[in-house]
Amino acid sequence: ALKNIKTTAQIAKDFDIHPAQVSDWKKQMLDSAVECFSAGKRKTSEEAREAEKEQLHAKIGQQAIEIDFLRKKSKQLGL
Repeated sequence: ALKNIKTTAQIAKDFDIHPAQVSDWKKQMLDSAVECFSAGKRKTSEEAREAEKEQLHAKIGQQAIEIDFLRKKSKQLGL
C-alpha cells in the first residue's frame, strides 16, 4: 500500500483482512513516519516545554519593564 505496488483491496485479500484496516494502518504510518525518522534530531517534549517556559519568562520580564516605563511616563504627563 505504501509503495503503491498493490492496491488496498489486493493487500486486504492477500492477508484476509478488511480493506479499511489496511487504509487505517497506511494512514497511521504516514502520519507518524516523520516522527520515527527524525526522533534523534528533535527535542524531547520535556526539553521543548522547558525552552518554551524560558521564552515565556523572558517575555513576561520584558512586558513588566514596559509596564513600569509606561506607568512612570503617564505619571509624568499627569495621565
